[in-house]
Amino acid sequence: MASIDDLFKKPNLPSLKRKSEISNHPNAVYKATKVNANGDVKKNGKATVEEADGDEDVEAGPSLPPDEAEESIDDEEGRFFGGGITSDTADVMEFIDERDRGDDTKAEKIDAAWVRKLALNFERRISRNSELRAKFEDDPQKFMGSEADLDADVKALSILSEHPDLYGEFARLGCVASLVSLLSHENTDIAIDAIEVISELTAEDVEAEQEQWDSLVDAMLEADLLSLLYDNIARLDEENESDAAGVYHVLSVIENLSSRTTIATTLGTNTSFIPWLLERIQKKETTISQNKQYSAEILAILLQSSPASRLRFIDLNGVDILLQLLSPYRKRDPTKGTEEEEYVENLFDSAVCCLDESGGKAKFLEAEGIELCLIMLKEGKMSRPRALRLLNHALDGQDGQDHQSTEHLLGILSSMLRSLPGNSAERIRLLAKFVEKDYQKIVRALEIRKEYAAKVAAVENDLRNERAILSAEEQEDRADEWLSRRLDAGLYTLQTVDVVLAWLVAEDEGAREKVKSLLGERKEGLDVVRATLEGMILVPRVVGFANGPADQLQSIDTTAEDRDVVFQDMLATLADHLR
Repeated sequence: MASIDDLFKKPNLPSLKRKSEISNHPNAVYKATKVNANGDVKKNGKATVEEADGDEDVEAGPSLPPDEAEESIDDEEGRFFGGGITSDTADVMEFIDERDRGDDTKAEKIDAAWVRKLALNFERRISRNSELRAKFEDDPQKFMGSEADLDADVKALSILSEHPDLYGEFARLGCVASLVSLLSHENTDIAIDAIEVISELTAEDVEAEQEQWDSLVDAMLEADLLSLLYDNIARLDEENESDAAGVYHVLSVIENLSSRTTIATTLGTNTSFIPWLLERIQKKETTISQNKQYSAEILAILLQSSPASRLRFIDLNGVDILLQLLSPYRKRDPTKGTEEEEYVENLFDSAVCCLDESGGKAKFLEAEGIELCLIMLKEGKMSRPRALRLLNHALDGQDGQDHQSTEHLLGILSSMLRSLPGNSAERIRLLAKFVEKDYQKIVRALEIRKEYAAKVAAVENDLRNERAILSAEEQEDRADEWLSRRLDAGLYTLQTVDVVLAWLVAEDEGAREKVKSLLGERKEGLDVVRATLEGMILVPRVVGFANGPADQLQSIDTTAEDRDVVFQDMLATLADHLR
């Protein structure tokens, strides 16, 4: 048992020996303290306070007065900040250390040797992953690490887009083929990353010479890139966010490759992309997605690339599908600044491309594209100028078209001249079409008039001979038959072209003089055009209100009675301008 003396024995107190004061002289400061890379202070032997061992660590003695405690705290954040040096000194030394570290770490030089090293490591990653996948097919945990490494290496290849001068070496080493081969990797994440890198390497904003870009792309095509792209776009599920991003990257690659016309033609004719795009733009979506809009854009690009692509699309009933997709916008506009607005623009662009082919024009007429455009002209807003553009393309190159096409297209012009507001940009543009190239289209209109006037005149001559031997009652019985014969001869076409000519004479003084001049060459004047219009006023049914194309043109008005009144007034006004 401890004695009383032991119980009251004073414990060993820690040394209260003060540190030697550090001189303010610079040499003294340097000798007193040294700072390592972490800012720790190393004290020399003489200036260090001896640490007590064991129980001697116990604090004892009275606490410091308040003033001394506050001074101690201030010292920690002030003069002795960082373990014995001022904050300014610590900042200076940290700056020196950072500069020293920067000198030691030099930027890696990216050149041909770097590419060769990159290629070697890349091939090793692919081989290693293939080996582990084959060896541990039923145990993914054992090859997932190698796939993570491979995926990281794939993403690292994007740095080459900043060094297109190395594209040739990259292709020569076989890395391009290896990169493309990853599009068939079982892990779609790796395939998607490979597609994204290909998109970055072939992007338009890469500052590559044409020769450099060609060397890279040619190597990709030799590795069957186009087929692998389609395989991926077909297997990806856009309900999954990462897969949707993969589809977007595929479309991006297609856009990049389409900058070369031969590749765009191949994409449009020898692959399954056109059918896929046609199906994708029809997919029902509550809100038009980025991929749906992008698909419509890529479709327009491919259709612009070559006639062969357009003909294939037309054969797939593409014109009718485009008109069906555009139909909802005949009376409403897509929300401005959205994917939907761009989507509609791209649909119109694709439709215009199709009208550059005669087969496309025929499909356009068959699918009632004219009627849709007329409704857009009357009631549309955003669609109005685009519908006018469609009609302008439909009117080009019609010399070889049949009677029905000529009839329809003249009906379009007549309706446009009647429906478009007087000072609208669309009407001015339409009139400019007739004025351009020294009134070339007016010349063509008068040629059509001459052709159909001769046909109708021949039938009229036959009818006069028949009337001469028939009674008034018999003539009345055969009135419908005679009207039908006149229409078959081209009466509606003659009437429509004269209405168009009357509008042009009324609208433009130059057009008036041109029409008078051309008619004068045939010993005719404006009175022959006026006679046609007056005949239409006297016998309104001749223009086909009940049946035929004119009924379709007039359908944009409110009622049949209103149609007759407005149309008759219009004809009378035009006839007055021909005097």
